[in-house]
Amino acid sequence: MAVNTVIAFDLYGTLLSTESIAKELAAHFGQEKAASLAGLWRRYQLEYTWRLNSMNQYQPFSDITRNSLDHALADFDLSLDDKSTSQLMKAYDSLSTFPDVSPALKALADETGITAVVFSNGTNSMVTNSVQSSPDLGPHASVFKEIVTVEQVKCFKPDPRVYHHLAEKMGKGRTKEEMGQMWLVSGNPFDVVGARAVGMQAAWVDRGGAGWTDGLVRGETGRPTAVVKGLGEVVEAVKEYCRSG
Repeated sequence: MAVNTVIAFDLYGTLLSTESIAKELAAHFGQEKAASLAGLWRRYQLEYTWRLNSMNQYQPFSDITRNSLDHALADFDLSLDDKSTSQLMKAYDSLSTFPDVSPALKALADETGITAVVFSNGTNSMVTNSVQSSPDLGPHASVFKEIVTVEQVKCFKPDPRVYHHLAEKMGKGRTKEEMGQMWLVSGNPFDVVGARAVGMQAAWVDRGGAGWTDGLVRGETGRPTAVVKGLGEVVEAVKEYCRSG
């Protein structure tokens, strides 16, 4: 294990299931529409961040999340009043974790030589609420030594500035070797490719077992350093990489 290895966990889609908001949506629109609506909401949420990056503009992730909900609702010819929308936004701070998250974080608490952090597109307020107050993630909040968001740099993953901001916050990034001591753990392929592009290591969480199919970057330098089926495999993957290196 490298000295002071940083493992940065993406929040939405890695620790927290964005699909779990379907439960709240079902209360308004029924179970049949809820899953499709949740998926479209997430799609527009990410699309908005990429479009803003391309235009060199920034909006807080909380605004993006609310606006992308409106977009998804409009596509389904649906609507919500302001009170119901606000309740959904509040529920977004309490998304359910994936089943593998709790046992993995319990095990991580006993590891030495690892600094675990949360690294997210979300606003400081959104991420802090999710990590410290959500029923699923809150009990493991002490595992994370830092919460790093994009709010200060005002751009989104996979912009290189975001990953360099993480490196600066963690006292890394001064050299190529230091960048290589940081790991991103994410279920989002675009996030993995972004981290690898700046010299970080990355573990892609392939819960669906489909294998790596992202074709944007060819060659080993753009691929994840490790592919894991769940968060419980992350620490061993990091250790194995350190042993082989």
